[in-house]
Amino acid sequence: MNAVTLSPKFQIVIPQEVRDQVHLEAGRQMQIIAYNDRIELIPIQLPARMRGFLKGIETTVLREDDRL
Repeated sequence: MNAVTLSPKFQIVIPQEVRDQVHLEAGRQMQIIAYNDRIELIPIQLPARMRGFLKGIETTVLREDDRL
Protein backbone atom coordinates (compact mmCIF):
# COMPACT_ATOMS: atom_id res chain seq x y z
CA MET A 1 0.00 0.00 0.00
CA ASN A 2 1.35 3.40 -0.98
CA ALA A 3 0.91 6.29 1.43
CA VAL A 4 1.08 9.97 0.53
CA THR A 5 1.24 13.13 2.64
CA LEU A 6 -0.97 16.14 2.11
CA SER A 7 1.16 19.29 1.82
CA PRO A 8 0.31 22.62 3.50
CA LYS A 9 -1.05 23.69 0.08
CA PHE A 10 -3.33 20.60 0.05
CA GLN A 11 -1.29 18.89 -2.70
CA ILE A 12 -0.27 15.25 -2.98
CA VAL A 13 2.25 13.45 -5.18
CA ILE A 14 1.01 10.28 -6.88
CA PRO A 15 3.72 7.64 -6.40
CA GLN A 16 5.71 6.60 -9.51
CA GLU A 17 4.51 2.99 -9.21
CA VAL A 18 0.87 4.11 -9.39
CA ARG A 19 1.54 6.58 -12.24
CA ASP A 20 3.18 3.82 -14.26
CA GLN A 21 0.40 1.35 -13.52
CA VAL A 22 -2.34 3.65 -14.86
CA HIS A 23 -0.17 5.37 -17.50
CA LEU A 24 -0.43 8.91 -16.10
CA GLU A 25 1.55 11.74 -17.66
CA ALA A 26 2.16 15.30 -16.49
CA GLY A 27 -0.66 17.63 -17.48
CA ARG A 28 -3.27 14.88 -17.60
CA GLN A 29 -6.68 16.09 -16.43
CA MET A 30 -8.42 14.14 -13.70
CA GLN A 31 -11.97 14.11 -12.43
CA ILE A 32 -12.16 14.09 -8.62
CA ILE A 33 -15.06 12.55 -6.73
CA ALA A 34 -15.71 12.53 -2.99
CA TYR A 35 -17.47 9.25 -2.15
CA ASN A 36 -18.36 8.54 1.48
CA ASP A 37 -15.01 8.79 3.33
CA ARG A 38 -12.72 8.47 0.30
CA ILE A 39 -11.50 10.52 -2.66
CA GLU A 40 -11.32 9.02 -6.15
CA LEU A 41 -9.29 10.43 -9.05
CA ILE A 42 -10.45 9.38 -12.51
CA PRO A 43 -8.35 10.22 -15.59
CA ILE A 44 -10.45 12.05 -18.17
CA GLN A 45 -10.40 10.20 -21.49
CA LEU A 46 -10.12 12.32 -24.62
CA PRO A 47 -12.78 11.47 -27.24
CA ALA A 48 -10.08 10.65 -29.81
CA ARG A 49 -8.56 8.02 -27.50
CA MET A 50 -11.97 6.38 -27.07
CA ARG A 51 -12.46 5.84 -30.81
CA GLY A 52 -13.17 2.19 -31.53
CA PHE A 53 -13.63 1.05 -27.92
CA LEU A 54 -17.05 -0.40 -28.81
CA LYS A 55 -15.79 -2.27 -31.85
CA GLY A 56 -17.44 -5.69 -32.06
CA ILE A 57 -20.27 -4.87 -29.65
CA GLU A 58 -23.54 -6.71 -30.26
CA THR A 59 -25.97 -4.22 -31.84
CA THR A 60 -29.02 -6.39 -32.42
CA VAL A 61 -31.52 -5.63 -29.71
CA LEU A 62 -35.05 -7.01 -29.56
CA ARG A 63 -37.48 -4.14 -29.23
CA GLU A 64 -41.14 -4.01 -28.34
CA ASP A 65 -43.46 -3.39 -31.31
CA ASP A 66 -44.49 0.08 -30.09
CA ARG A 67 -40.86 1.30 -30.04
CA LEU A 68 -39.02 2.84 -33.00
